[in-house]
This record gives sequence, structure tokens and C-alpha cells, in this order.
Amino acid sequence: MTAITTSVFELFKIGPGPSSSHTIGPMKAGYNFHQTVADLSLDTKPDNIEIRLYGSLSATGKGHGTDRAVVAGLLGFHPDNVECTFLDSLADGSTHQFNSGDISLPLSVKDVGFAEVENDFPYANTLLLRLRKGEDVLFEQEYYSIGGGFIKWKGQREEIPRVPPHKYSNMDELKNILTDEGLRMHQAILANETAISGISEEEVFERLDSILDAMKQAVRNGLSIGGTLPGPIGLRRKAKRLFENSSGPNAADKFLLRLNAYGFAASEENGAGRIVVTAPTSGSAGVIPAAVYALEEDLGISREKVREGMLVAAALGFIAKHNASIAGAEVGCQGEVGVASAMAAGLITYANGHRFWRTENAAESALEHHLGLTCDPVGGYVQIPCIERNTMGVVRAYNAYLIASVENEKFHKVSFDEVVKAMAETGKDMNSKYKETSLGGLAVSVPNC
Repeated sequence: MTAITTSVFELFKIGPGPSSSHTIGPMKAGYNFHQTVADLSLDTKPDNIEIRLYGSLSATGKGHGTDRAVVAGLLGFHPDNVECTFLDSLADGSTHQFNSGDISLPLSVKDVGFAEVENDFPYANTLLLRLRKGEDVLFEQEYYSIGGGFIKWKGQREEIPRVPPHKYSNMDELKNILTDEGLRMHQAILANETAISGISEEEVFERLDSILDAMKQAVRNGLSIGGTLPGPIGLRRKAKRLFENSSGPNAADKFLLRLNAYGFAASEENGAGRIVVTAPTSGSAGVIPAAVYALEEDLGISREKVREGMLVAAALGFIAKHNASIAGAEVGCQGEVGVASAMAAGLITYANGHRFWRTENAAESALEHHLGLTCDPVGGYVQIPCIERNTMGVVRAYNAYLIASVENEKFHKVSFDEVVKAMAETGKDMNSKYKETSLGGLAVSVPNC
């Protein structure tokens, strides 16, 4: 199998919620189309842009804001520079101007078409973007949103990746490198990152600090806001109340209540379409930020140790993505909250000073107990059951850390590679209606939301 060459900063990305595959990915596709059109030389001037969404982009795109996201991208906005208020303003169907090169066309969310959920494209979540003159197609591009905000497109030239010094494709290979070369896990991932990104260690740490600060800001924002989340469900925020009550005299477990509050806080911010960090996706953007906030604010773990833990968490996410998937549309929520929980468990364990085998065991346990988890958002909104699942995910991560920190290595039977393989197989067998389409599970059992 090919070696992992993904950058830490491809996995952890700052951008608007509520879904990396439905919001960030489509916005990046629209932005790429905008940039590509600028270099076109067309004999005929187009008079309209056709936008067609397929797969779960079509089934739940309204609730996820996919129509607004792709239009924002086509207007030249990128996930890391778009204002959430501007995204919200697109919902009214107002007309804006697509300007790229010498082409200028009117554009609004009314131009977005929701096409077939079941399709024959290489990836279920596909976008077709076309320049047309009447019924004639002058130029088109076929994009695929493959989870975590990653995109591909038809005819894409594969970039030749920078060669990392420590080549691994799974956990067993990574552990062999650590043993043979006498490295700690964060050291190997850091060396790979400097090679892949072409930046210094100091720059890696600066970027990690930006990611960590954005994660903690999402938690702080969520803890400070009450009221109801946007959308027809009418879901009330819980984070603020949980956090305030965690200091009350009747709080049975203050730390656990706060940890729950942090998970709700960041995930509610995502559900509201605010700025979060994909970790590894937007749908799972409450798990790792909650762990980070608890480590630094409650447990007094230093930023240096948290940075090291983040590098290890990234490696766990890489392995899951490389050998299975982190996309709900491909493997269900086990690939989103399940992988996030595994990454958080590894982060907590490593930041607390444990070596790679305890770190692996914690990550394995967290993922194992999310196997088979479906992606069934009610009404297509990343609210029910997503927000509570994020919260349960960080609690499971912490519990997995507690168990791994004291267990005997000889008695742990399941490896991280084995549980990732199980996740991949489970995802293949999972009925498509449980993969982010809102056609099964809670999405149809809670019809009044």
C-alpha cells in the first residue's frame, strides 16, 4: 500500500460548519471552478451556470447549507476567508455576480439543482458545475466531495507528493519505525510534516497553535450562547446550562459535566454554521476541541504536550482515512465521530505522557465502540443526533484513556489496524440510507422535527 503523505493541515482545517463534506468540500469545489474558469478561452460566451448536486449532497444539502457553500465558492470565497454572515445572507436567493476572467454571470442559490441520490459516479457525493449557452454545455467539471473537506475532480492531475522520511501506511508500520529508529510518535509525524509541507518545525507549531486556538474559541463561543439553533428542528443549546450547573453543589461529577459541556459547545457551534475545525470532519468537530479544552483548562496539561498529542491524533486520523474512510457518506458516523473519538483518545493518552502502545490501545478502544454507527441526521441538519454523538464521543475517548493508562499490554487483544479494517468492512456492508442521506434511522423515526 502507498505511504501516507497527507499533511496535518489538510486534516485539521478552519472553516464554517456544519459539514466538511457538504459545506467545506463544495465551497472548495466552487472556488476551484472559479479559478479554473479564469484561465479558459471560450469561443462562445456562456449565459448561465448550471450547478447539480448528487448523493447525500442532494438528499441533505439544504440542511447542510451546500447550496450556499458552492455558490460562495463560485463567487471566489474560500472556507478559510468566508464570513458566516455572508453565507447566511445567500439563503434569501438574492442574485450576485460570478466574475472570473472575462466571464460575468448572475448567480444565486436558485441556480443549484438537487439531482439523483443514487448515481453511478465514482463517489456518491458529486457536484457537476457547467458553463452553458442555452442548452449547450461550453465547459464542465465533475467534482467529488470525499469527506473531511477533501475534494477530487475528474481528470485531476495527481500531484507528486513530497517524500516523507518515515514511510508508513498503517499503525503496524508506524510502530516498527518508532522501534527501529528509537523515535517517539510525535517526532516521526513532525519530521514527516516538515517534509510534506516544506515548512520548519517552528512553523508547524505556529500553525498547530492556530488550530488549537480556533478549537478552544469554538468551545468558548458555545459555552457563552443559549437559545435555539437555526433550522426547523428548534433544538435548544445545552452547553451553557451544563457548564453553569457543573459548579453547582449537586453536581455529581464536575469534571465529567464540564467535559460534556465542552463537547456540546463546539458541536453546537458547528450545528449553527459557525467557525469550527475539521477534526477530522466538521460533523465531528466537537470531540477533539472538547478534549483539548479539558486538557489545558481543567487538567493543566501544557501546550507543548497538547501539540505533541495533536500530531499523534493526526496520525490516527491519517491511518483511518488511508485504510477506510472518514466520510459519513461512505461508512456512516463511525468514520466521523468514531474516528474523532479514537483521535481524541490517542491525544489525551499521549499528552498525559504515555508511550505509543497505550496510545494505540486507547484509540482502538474508542473506535471499536463506535463500530456500526450510522449517519442519520434528522431533517438533514447536523444537530440530531450529531451534537450529542460528539459529546458521547469525547466521553468515550476519556474513558478509553483511563482504561489504557492502567491496563496490561499483554491482555489487549485488538490492534488499531484491525479495528480500522472492521470499520471499512462495516461501511461497505451498511445500507446507503444510513449514510448521511436522512432516509433511515433517527431521520425517519423522528418525523416531527
